[in-house]
Amino acid sequence: MELLERRLGYVFTDRSYLETALTHSSYANESLQTRHSNERLEFLGDAVLGFCAAKTICRLYPDMPEGGLTRLRAELVCEASLHQVALSLGLGEYIRLGKNEQCNGGRTRTSILADCVEAIIAAIYLDGGLESAERFIADYILRDIRAGHRPARTDYKTQLQEILQREGGAAPVYTIIDQTGPDHDKTFTASVALHGGASAQGEGKSKKEAEQAAARAALEKLKS
Repeated sequence: MELLERRLGYVFTDRSYLETALTHSSYANESLQTRHSNERLEFLGDAVLGFCAAKTICRLYPDMPEGGLTRLRAELVCEASLHQVALSLGLGEYIRLGKNEQCNGGRTRTSILADCVEAIIAAIYLDGGLESAERFIADYILRDIRAGHRPARTDYKTQLQEILQREGGAAPVYTIIDQTGPDHDKTFTASVALHGGASAQGEGKSKKEAEQAAARAALEKLKS
């Protein structure tokens, strides 16, 4: 834990927050020691991250219209971006997983690693307050944009919405149409409906991942 705290640049007063942030639901479901997973922290961390990202880009781009701010924030806090942060911190070494999830490659799964980053943000916020959480977010998630570099376009949902808006069409509508597997190893199937009745589907280990896959499939259809 001391090594991870050095990587995070933050020392916890109550380390139980960090332990919970590293606890996947598959571990909590199997463990006799804890029933608390990082899912609630992930929810809170997502909100804290969204606020901090919005605050930063409003300051850096005072003349950008609301639509541009929304797209830029989505690019900064997307699953792919958080996954890269998790890899840079080596979070896969520390996440507590259930046996099946661990055997099925959970330590390298994009959705699990990205969710863990959001949970850690919440853990820092609860332990040290907003200023500490903002410092972590600035150093690891908003570092490039604060240095004047725009993020790479890896958010397929945003790309799809921009194309449809340019063509004068309605916004895409996403629906989770199926989920299979046990609670600790679910696979979600998402469908995206486009104007004119076209649709596409995608699968992922989280609802977000499935929606991104559906958006990517829709983009490929539009290009073909």
